[in-house]
Amino acid sequence: MTANRDEHIIEAIGKCRVLVRDGKVIEVGKPIIADCPLAKRFAFPVPEITTEAVKANIEHRIRAFGMCTPAREVLDTRPFVGFGASELISFGIKAGFLDAAVIACDGAGTVVATTPEMVQGIGGRMSGLVSTSPHHSVIERIEQNGGYVLDPDNARIDQQSGVALAHLKGFRRIAVTVAAPAEAEAIRAAYPHSLIVAVHVSGLSRVEAARLVGASDLVTACASRPIREIAGPLALVQAGISIPVFAMTAKGKEIIIEKIRMSEEPVLIKPTKLPVVGDREPSPLV
Repeated sequence: MTANRDEHIIEAIGKCRVLVRDGKVIEVGKPIIADCPLAKRFAFPVPEITTEAVKANIEHRIRAFGMCTPAREVLDTRPFVGFGASELISFGIKAGFLDAAVIACDGAGTVVATTPEMVQGIGGRMSGLVSTSPHHSVIERIEQNGGYVLDPDNARIDQQSGVALAHLKGFRRIAVTVAAPAEAEAIRAAYPHSLIVAVHVSGLSRVEAARLVGASDLVTACASRPIREIAGPLALVQAGISIPVFAMTAKGKEIIIEKIRMSEEPVLIKPTKLPVVGDREPSPLV
């Protein structure tokens, strides 16, 4: 990335690689999936995943909450899905299971978020962030609301260093989102008590999926066939059917069960073999 350039690369709906520069969508790659039930329920729906539809969705996010711009909002309380990664982590902080979360934010890079509102405000509307440029107004907004930014000068994304920063600030019950198997394994080795949440897993090979599942507490399935096939039979709990989240450990299971206990929504609980497959999944699974 060129120094001082306002440039952000996102892996958005359908694993499209999107380049945003100076607040404008410059490039949108070809999607690897064509249909997603979750995308149809977005605030700006994507009924069919095409480059044009993805571009329109990202442009809406830029207008709606300043994504990839200095005006980026970082606080929110609205849940967007029942058992999304940000919803589970923000609930974990609110319920006292977690002290902080290491997540990634456009305009800031790796962030230690300490409130449910910041986890949801950043993560609830964020796609997979590949790289980003610093926006100092966004960084100031995060810091003013109790968060910590790993690398304010460069907006570096480094989740293991983010967990180290969280420990340095005195936090011990820490959740961290990861997408790369090697990073999940390194965090598990260095900080074994972290709650590791695997996200943006579409397109992983079977070997990569197995490694990520083996190192994680919670795994979002996204549009990944290997994750469903590997994580599903090993999971302690499956939350959701179309885009399931699998709890691989007792710690992950505890957060899902407690979220169900605290919710006023009706829920079906039934012992069964996992995974449970519905008729509305992303298509094709990859």
